[in-house]
Amino acid sequence: MTDMKEPIDIAIERFNGHYSCSQSIFSAFAPRYGLSDDQALRIASPLGGGIARQGHVCGAVSGAMMVLGLARGTADPQDKDEIYRLGAEFVARFEALHTSIRCRELIGYDLSLPEQASAARDAGVTRRLCPAFVRSAAEILADLLR
Repeated sequence: MTDMKEPIDIAIERFNGHYSCSQSIFSAFAPRYGLSDDQALRIASPLGGGIARQGHVCGAVSGAMMVLGLARGTADPQDKDEIYRLGAEFVARFEALHTSIRCRELIGYDLSLPEQASAARDAGVTRRLCPAFVRSAAEILADLLR
């Protein structure tokens, strides 16, 4: 396996290239687990902005959870303890850095409301704040996958 720094750099590059946070994380790691870039970008596309810009779970977190599922998940409905443990560890580490996993709490705007989405765009909030969330998610994920 190649150096785990590579997906971190890919995730940041994709976010800076205007992919959503979920697409950036998921597509940076998913090819290692058999998905093409195109498949990964499509699968993660509705999760940006806290699930379709609804301000719920940060897309970087959602993307990371999907990668954990690809890498360490189970198809056995009775064997979820380990993946839940890994997911919970990811969430705890992300929250320790950023106090929340909820998009609207992280960025301070509710993107589901047109006036707040417009204000967030005008303030450049996603370009200013979200790269740190994408980087943190990628770093935590890379560490958990080692």
